[in-house]
Amino acid sequence: MLSKTELQSRIVAAVEAVKAKTPLIPSITNTVTINFVANTQLAVGGSAAMVYLPDEGVLMAELGGAMYINVGTLEPIYTETLPATFARLHALGKPWVLDPVAVGIGEMRTNLLQTSKGAKPTIIKGNASEIIALAGLWDLAGGTADSQVKGVDTTDPVEHARAAAIALAQFTGGAVIVSGIRDLVTDGKTVTYAAGGSKYMGLITGAGCSLGGVTAVYASQTDPLTAALTAVQIYNLAGQRAEQNATGPASFQVQFIDELYRATATEIANSPFESEEA
Repeated sequence: MLSKTELQSRIVAAVEAVKAKTPLIPSITNTVTINFVANTQLAVGGSAAMVYLPDEGVLMAELGGAMYINVGTLEPIYTETLPATFARLHALGKPWVLDPVAVGIGEMRTNLLQTSKGAKPTIIKGNASEIIALAGLWDLAGGTADSQVKGVDTTDPVEHARAAAIALAQFTGGAVIVSGIRDLVTDGKTVTYAAGGSKYMGLITGAGCSLGGVTAVYASQTDPLTAALTAVQIYNLAGQRAEQNATGPASFQVQFIDELYRATATEIANSPFESEEA
């Protein structure tokens, strides 16, 4: 288990490394949120590239420092793009983030997420219902195929997904984010909890997807647990600050991108979180 002090030190190093190196982080993501994902990646110091064709996915797996893959909106061509990209990322040992949006809805999505199991995502980010359902799909502890995913929304509280998140992290050797009012992040050994964000996050499109994209930015520079926690920390901090000056969801979205850009490494590391043994 990593101590809180060690995690804070790693967060500072990760944030500073991203700002110094501007890593290229390609994404295959939800078409509804492409613009917001790209803008948040840029705001924290990364460089964004959005792809969807099979040859592009493989090429960007090679060129990028890490990759973000979100299955929220799928096209038939993704049955070629995603397995090829999963395989190349795994073969190269590149860090990548999987967002299993609406897992369990539809045969195509289910088959693609089953295929992703063999490529062992570096970080998995989802709400509680998605994490429970993915663990169930992969036949891991804490999972159940009966977890009710309501579109992109959760019907389970974060704590109900703790066992599934730990099992997924232990299986992949990476980390898992369970997003919610009180976010859970684990690598299967250490479990952290962090609260913050804003009521407006549920009223804009892309808050969750962009968290996955920003997580991939940090995954290019540090270990999975630190990358996942750094992304959660900056989101909670920026969300709180943005709400103070927002008059509604639209102004919040603009303020939020600004606050991601303004947050310093020390502020992100010192934003409150709790750490315990899994």
